[in-house]
Amino acid sequence: MAKWDNMLAILWMLKSRKKLTAAQIADQLEISVRTVYRYIDALSASGVPIVADSGHDGGFYILETFKETPLFFRSVELKAIVDASKFAKGVGYPYTDELEQALAKIEHSLNEEQMLDLQRLTSGFSVISSASHPGIVPMLRQLEQAILDGQTLLIAYRKENSDSAKERSIDPYGLTLRRNEWYLIAFCHQSSEIRTFRVDRVESVFRTEAFFTTPENFSTEDYFREQSHKEREAEGPMVLIRIEGDTRSLDAICSHWHMHHYLTERTDAEARFLIDTPTIDKYLPRYLLTFGTSIRVLEPIALKNQIKAMACQIAELYADDEN
Repeated sequence: MAKWDNMLAILWMLKSRKKLTAAQIADQLEISVRTVYRYIDALSASGVPIVADSGHDGGFYILETFKETPLFFRSVELKAIVDASKFAKGVGYPYTDELEQALAKIEHSLNEEQMLDLQRLTSGFSVISSASHPGIVPMLRQLEQAILDGQTLLIAYRKENSDSAKERSIDPYGLTLRRNEWYLIAFCHQSSEIRTFRVDRVESVFRTEAFFTTPENFSTEDYFREQSHKEREAEGPMVLIRIEGDTRSLDAICSHWHMHHYLTERTDAEARFLIDTPTIDKYLPRYLLTFGTSIRVLEPIALKNQIKAMACQIAELYADDEN
């Protein structure tokens, strides 16, 4: 461990136990007793009230008053928090300001050496955020609060390719981020069923006086999985699909909103799915063709032939242009 990691480890050990000897600390951290004494002196110099008792039952301990102070973090834990905040900001997390304030409090407690170490650990990692609608953050806050309060909302929602928004009365169940878009899953009173709404298409939100109870054990992941199964063309035999290709292409296929529900196994060079025959026949050949030569279907032969036939039709179409 690095110096500060060992010092924080000692601090945790002393906070969690009544008394420890230098030998016990050294044995647990696999460092010398002399190094333990040096770290204890450094912690005491920084203001940690460490008491040393001599004698047969002696050892080090921390005054009870200090045990109420905030938690301390190892350098790698601080790096994880900072990196996670970059991801949160990149996807339009609605509490980015509060997150940055929390990070500022943590960084304020670090000394110069710790701060430089944290900057070194996090300087090589960044997240390029996509441009989002400026009103998305306050909208997400409103929706999440309504979810927590169990309050029915009246929203103005504009469907894709629609010029005007229509009012919907909804019971918001959950928010989720999928394919870089925020979605609201809610019970729609007009359709009397659970629906999905893209948050950037919600033009206004009005809190009503009505309240609701979210279904027990409701899960946005389970909801999307059920929707994926509903969109299958028909019940039919399940077929094993084996696809090999480069990592980026396989990542795209495996993370597809519909395909990832059928994923059964994934390696660096191959992905396996179990999909019903009607879905394969209607959707899969056309979708996989878009990846060109970056992937190759290994099984089944029927799917390979379908893709081959489509590719031949495209080739023939453009061959006519040469004549």
